Amino acid sequence: MTHTPTPETLTIVIAQLNQSVGDLAANAGQMLEVRARHPDADLIVCPELQLVGYPPEDLVLKPALAARAAEELARLAAATGDGGPAMLVGSVERDADGKLYNIVALLGDGRVHAVRRKHDLPNYGTFDEKRVFAAGPMPDVVEWRGVKLGLPICEDGWYPPVCAHLAAQGAEILISVNGS
Repeated sequence: MTHTPTPETLTIVIAQLNQSVGDLAANAGQMLEVRARHPDADLIVCPELQLVGYPPEDLVLKPALAARAAEELARLAAATGDGGPAMLVGSVERDADGKLYNIVALLGDGRVHAVRRKHDLPNYGTFDEKRVFAAGPMPDVVEWRGVKLGLPICEDGWYPPVCAHLAAQGAEILISVNGS
């Protein structure tokens, strides 16, 4: 039996998961296990870069990783076609121009419903994202099951511009996925 949200409710499960860098099948399997344990949830929220593992460092520079991530993301999206919970999944995406992005994807109703790219990339200490990722544009709000969601990714939520932009667009809830 699946949970049908009302305009007054949105049941969110936060999945704090360990991950294995580069083991996309195992990481996807963990997310599907959490989803199976919470069939009445509306949304399962997984960490930043959960699908590829965090921190992926130079592994993300290998074109095969982004291609494999796209395949696994499509498989996860297909799994949401059963009427159960949607999923927010952190991963990577390579665009047609070859730029690589740190993304969060909203998977629901059997498809990738929306993708948002990380805007603020850290470049200090152990964080070297500006070297491996392109910065995404200011993210737009995503509407899911009647709720306007703002989806800042980690550093996007640490400083006012991205969240202020999402609030100005009418975000009712900000859900920030973090890997660190």
